[in-house]
Amino acid sequence: MKKKIVWILALTMLSACGCSDQKNVNSYSSTKPTAATAETTADATETTSAAATDVTGETASSDTTTSIVKQHEPPAGKTDTLVNNMSDNEKAKAGKRSLTLLDTAAQTEYKVAIQFSYADPEYMLEMLDDHKLEMEEAQYEKAHKELEELQKKGEDYKMISVVTINDRYYSGLTPNLDYDGGEIDYKASDGADVRTYKYNSMEEYFEALPKQLKDSGASDSSVESIVKQTKLVFDAIMNKTYEEIPEGTINMREMPANFWDDPFIDFSNTWEFDRDAVSAIKDQIDEYTFYDDTLATDFLVHVVRPPHYDKNKTYPVLFLTDGVWRFGDTPALYKLMEEGKAADVLLVSLGYGYRFDGTNDFNRFIHLLEMRDDLLRFITDNVMPYLGEQYHIDCANSTLYGHSNGGVFTHNALFKADQYENQPFGRYIIGSPAFWALYDEDYPDLDPTGFETDYGYFDRFEVLNKKVFLCGGSQEDPDYQDKYNGHASTLEGLKALNDRLKANGVDVEYKLYDSHHSQYIPDMLKEYLQKEYPAN
Repeated sequence: MKKKIVWILALTMLSACGCSDQKNVNSYSSTKPTAATAETTADATETTSAAATDVTGETASSDTTTSIVKQHEPPAGKTDTLVNNMSDNEKAKAGKRSLTLLDTAAQTEYKVAIQFSYADPEYMLEMLDDHKLEMEEAQYEKAHKELEELQKKGEDYKMISVVTINDRYYSGLTPNLDYDGGEIDYKASDGADVRTYKYNSMEEYFEALPKQLKDSGASDSSVESIVKQTKLVFDAIMNKTYEEIPEGTINMREMPANFWDDPFIDFSNTWEFDRDAVSAIKDQIDEYTFYDDTLATDFLVHVVRPPHYDKNKTYPVLFLTDGVWRFGDTPALYKLMEEGKAADVLLVSLGYGYRFDGTNDFNRFIHLLEMRDDLLRFITDNVMPYLGEQYHIDCANSTLYGHSNGGVFTHNALFKADQYENQPFGRYIIGSPAFWALYDEDYPDLDPTGFETDYGYFDRFEVLNKKVFLCGGSQEDPDYQDKYNGHASTLEGLKALNDRLKANGVDVEYKLYDSHHSQYIPDMLKEYLQKEYPAN
């Protein structure tokens, strides 16, 4: 006789796998991210009574009752051979592959993974007795017998705690580990309502599931996705093809926003690029996958090798954040090098993996603003050192670019670079920085006072040995006037930064383009490439 699914309310409350309204969850569908997801890890702001610290961790001599001793300039740091600080897990997930942006075939392989938890059978027996009246007698007797047997053997009760599909949370119905297609009998809650569902077979259940989901309010697209997810999970458990995740690996309270996304979402169609232009240079493009443990996010890095690339030669890098848009600018930049209008450089763009929406302002808010220190560490200690193992890079002449929230990020990166041994960039582009976004009252840890003092850099050092290009659109201030809330507008913040840098003797150029917030960027990048990396 085929074994059946039997859900015991007391057990499923613990295992979190049997009571679900089966609605799709996407925490970034239309609302702002909730609460701060991580603390910043490299706070550069020092109090006036603290001792100054250099990149090696040594504390400079300082009287504890006096202010910091300002140094002339920070230590030079490593620009030749960068130190790769990736964890073993990050190294295992990093790698080079063929360019996928031109692919049109749908993904067909999906990984189901299960994290188990374990409970004392004695405790589970107590829970079972507490809920005896809510169960059918046969269910109760069967569960009671299984728990008693485990108790005699001295074994813990093994429960499914989390199920994922391609590292995304699965919230639907999960069969028992010994299920083989028989009866399905479970309870599902919808708010205060608890409903009992009984089916004679798996086939009957899947025939009824779409209507059940529609009755609960799910959209047609959600119904299609949830049915597909559920079939994958049933198949993986029945055929024992799931991957087991060590207990404690997934902490539901600490998972990133995209953990809750639909596992079938593919945001590759949000990338903005000219397919013909990219196809023309595809043999010059290397695509790398990266994962960061702290950001808990997959990234794609595209490296466009210059014309007549020589692996034995050294090249500077033009590093572009917001790869979802800026990768699309690389063919035009490549053409300038090909026509001899600019020197050869490596064009590097950083974007999210295709299951994360790089155009979503909330996603950008998290990484470019709230977790900007973590993103800086990821680029400084992981991405650039890794790329330095694949190519010969002239770090001293390499440029880091960011715009809008990305402009806030590159400003942060510029004035906290001294805290790192690795120095992968000697130049920075700060485009239309949205400093006003740092005053968001819902996110008190964004440190707006830190940016106002350039994170205390000029309290620590007299000289900033970096080259800076500030840019914006002359018409852009009205674009976000409803966001300023009494704080300096984009252009006002940009001008104030320019004034501070000039007052401190920084090598800075400031230019406004006849444009709104972002339209000027493609032309600006072409102009920058030709000016800062002139043809020989």
